[in-house]
Amino acid sequence: MVQVVVAMSGGVDSSVAAALLVERGYQVTGVMLRLWAEPAAGCRENLCCTPEAVARARDVAARLGIPFYEVDMREPFRRAVVETFIAEYAAARTPNPCIPCNREIRFGLLMQWALKQGANYLATGHYARVRRVGDRYQLLRGRDRAKDQSYVLHILTQDQLARVLFPLGELTKAQVRERAREWGLPVADQPESQDVCFLADGDYRRFIAEYAPEAVRPGPILDTAGRVLGEHKGLIHYTIGQRKGIGIAAPYPLYVLAMDPTRNALIVGRAEELGQSECVVARMHYISGEEPPGPFEATAQIRYRHKEAPVVATPLPGNRLHVRFAYPQRDITPGQYLVLYDGEVVLGGGVICAPWESGIE
Repeated sequence: MVQVVVAMSGGVDSSVAAALLVERGYQVTGVMLRLWAEPAAGCRENLCCTPEAVARARDVAARLGIPFYEVDMREPFRRAVVETFIAEYAAARTPNPCIPCNREIRFGLLMQWALKQGANYLATGHYARVRRVGDRYQLLRGRDRAKDQSYVLHILTQDQLARVLFPLGELTKAQVRERAREWGLPVADQPESQDVCFLADGDYRRFIAEYAPEAVRPGPILDTAGRVLGEHKGLIHYTIGQRKGIGIAAPYPLYVLAMDPTRNALIVGRAEELGQSECVVARMHYISGEEPPGPFEATAQIRYRHKEAPVVATPLPGNRLHVRFAYPQRDITPGQYLVLYDGEVVLGGGVICAPWESGIE
């Protein structure tokens, strides 16, 4: 019998993923990861694995008649995800912690653990699909575009795609909740958590100020001509495209255009100065495992839930990529991931560089 380990969170998606696999005749084991959480404000549990979430997952596993285990990955999660999160904000970049978590923890260490237990596959409740074409695997968007999570899965390798199952890939969220009700699962109406899972109160600015106080230093606010307009209170308090809270009186609205950690400077300007038509992406990962031989057309998504836009992408030395957009993008943010698509097929992605890192003036 084919054995599958399902990553369970106590939510409706992973619970229905497990139930679907049981229904299809797989030998299923449920696993919940114990992840590091900030020991502050009386909260010592990661939002992904609170006692209540563990209890819900254990209850679902019991109803499905499958074994359930907890696997402690607090320390590797702290090193791979939390420390990266702090370092990126300290460098005036805006990280997405879900992606290193997927790369290093869920589809890295957990998949290794599952295979060592004799499992054939690791399954999760992500809304995405895998398709085999010849001897290669493709990652595709989920059928439910409103819930599609292929963006945060663009880091998967061919070996991982060969060993992963996404049972919800063909379903909508409404269908998933309906299936949970049909099976009598107590998580059918469980709300989704949107916060960074390891923060005690959801306030990343406070967290960075406590764990990397050197990153919170006042500095100059400059316009694009280099004129000093005022003083900011620390770069972590601002995001690209921000209008409110800059603290400068001006005859026209000012927006955050960029952050320069080398000068500890906040760059501001008018709304029409926000758009960028190109960027450079570093640490490129291609799903196929092969870098394209030359320029190619695709669509690009510059952050999770952002609308994709047509681009021409050109590989650069050093595993980098130059991306030129068909029309300016307002909020290209260093530290976020740019993910490339060919229709519904994920081509790959990487980390958006700041202009002074990329060579673009």
